Amino acid sequence: MGAKGCRRLSGTGRGTRVSLSQDPMKYVSLGYLEPGKFENMSESERNTVLDECFSYNDELRKNRHLVAEEPLQPANTAVTVSWKNGKVAVTDGPYAETKEQLGGIQVLEARDLNHAIQLISQSPGVKLQCGTIEIRPAAEIKEMMRESERRQRKDTSR
Repeated sequence: MGAKGCRRLSGTGRGTRVSLSQDPMKYVSLGYLEPGKFENMSESERNTVLDECFSYNDELRKNRHLVAEEPLQPANTAVTVSWKNGKVAVTDGPYAETKEQLGGIQVLEARDLNHAIQLISQSPGVKLQCGTIEIRPAAEIKEMMRESERRQRKDTSR
């Protein structure tokens, strides 16, 4: 770890194909944008960022690292659904009041967390300082589903 908890990375360069001979792990990257940063860029700057990001995502896909990606509409289009006083409550706006707003998600396959960090750190969005990207390991849902099915079978066998 470097200053202020930042990791220094060495490793594969852009476009390097990495062997995933062992089962790859899934990581979800959440891209946060500073409000106004993208909107205040010139059209030429926005196009450059988008073109570079799409080109890098094509590389990730080609090398079987990018499983899925979805950009999000602006935070002011969000609604939050919760349960209050015995019924569903819908509130306009995002759940968290934060400076940065979630702009999109990607699902990656990587050997481990360090590999996922290497892949994301090469993203033009990071290098062009468009915002911050949070990376989280995905939970293994298949085992959770099997456990749920076992519990449900037990409940119906009574």
